[in-house]
Amino acid sequence: MGQELVVLCVSGRVTAQDGPVLWDLLAQESGAVAIDLKGVLLVDREIVRLLALTEANGIELRNCPAFIAEWIKRERAQTTEARGEGEGKAKEDVEDV
Repeated sequence: MGQELVVLCVSGRVTAQDGPVLWDLLAQESGAVAIDLKGVLLVDREIVRLLALTEANGIELRNCPAFIAEWIKRERAQTTEARGEGEGKAKEDVEDV
């Protein structure tokens, strides 16, 4: 039989204080998981980072509001850019020694 999908519905205002609860709920599931964000009105940066990480790890974000999707995209780009700059900086430091 096919694997069942667990859908976690999140709504309202979601802040860093809610992060540990979300992590705990996701950790309890061993199968496929999706997070439905249809009712989300407000998030903070920590939750955007959590959502980006969960999505990168294969968790589907359903009904993701456009403002959250765009923020996730920007966080990913910023993280990638920061890693690239950090690596380049380290190389420069080693070469200068």
